[in-house]
Amino acid sequence: MSGREHGYDGTLPHAAPAATSSPQKTEELEVVPGFERENLQGWIPQLATEADIRAVIEKAFDYRGDITITRRDGSELTGYLFDRRVGSTLETSLVRLMLAGESHRPAIPYSEIAGIAFTGRDTAAGKSYEAWVKKYWERRAQGETNISLEPDSLE
Repeated sequence: MSGREHGYDGTLPHAAPAATSSPQKTEELEVVPGFERENLQGWIPQLATEADIRAVIEKAFDYRGDITITRRDGSELTGYLFDRRVGSTLETSLVRLMLAGESHRPAIPYSEIAGIAFTGRDTAAGKSYEAWVKKYWERRAQGETNISLEPDSLE
C-alpha cells in the first residue's frame, strides 16, 4: 500500500496531507457482493486437457473436504488438498495432500494425475453467517433461549 488510499501524497512534505474534495460517505462506498459456493461434493470431472487439470486442481484447493486423486498407474490417494505449487508445466506443478491418520504428506505432480473426485463432505457447506442467523431466529421463534453457535461433528 502506498498510503495514497488514506490521503497521503508522497510528493508533498510529510506534514501536508493531500487535499480531498470531500470525505466519502458510507453510503457511497463500493460494496462487494457475496458469492455462492459451488456444490462440488460427489463431482468427478473429466480431465481431458492441461487447462482442465489446472482448473479442477484450483477448485479442489478451495474445497473444504477430502478429494480422491487417481494416479496414472491406477493407485488412489484420499485426503485434504492443502497445498499446490503451480509451475510452467504439468511436470513442475504439484499438489500435496493431508491423509487421514498419517503424518506423511505426499506430493503428487500434476502430470501423474489421471482423475480427481470430490469424495469428502464439504465441512463448510451451509455454514454461512446468514444460514446461522436464519436458524437462530427459527429456534428463537420456537421459544428456545441460550442459543449459541455449536460446531457440527466432522464425521
